[in-house]
Amino acid sequence: MAKTQDFTAVFKDMMGAFPVDTKAFEDAFKTQATLNEKLSGVALQAAEKSSEISSKWTKETLDKLADMSKARKEPADYAKAMTDFASASAESAAEHMAAFAEIAKKVQMDTVELLMAAGKDVTEEATAAMKKATDEVTSAAKKASAK
Repeated sequence: MAKTQDFTAVFKDMMGAFPVDTKAFEDAFKTQATLNEKLSGVALQAAEKSSEISSKWTKETLDKLADMSKARKEPADYAKAMTDFASASAESAAEHMAAFAEIAKKVQMDTVELLMAAGKDVTEEATAAMKKATDEVTSAAKKASAK
């Protein structure tokens, strides 16, 4: 009966000839973690500013409602109070929506900056890792052919 060849030693030698540099993976992980931290910071800062704007807008609206709900001497004064409230609310809405738009614009700009910087870092790391791997494979191939 034919005996099956043991390839364990062959695979062990082959894997030893092509070493894997785990530092490249660690660096990639660290880069990704740093990017995530920065992106989270951008998102949290935007959420905080949005919350401040919403709170301010609510307070202003409630103040205007309190003004509008006061008793008036003349019936025409009620109509004027409603008109003033509607006008002030429209103006306030425009101001606050513009503030929200500024936050969104800043988030977009910050995100693009972070992604471009991360892309540059990743490209540099990948280039360095590929160069190192190529050098190691070339060295291993030279050693293997010299045997």
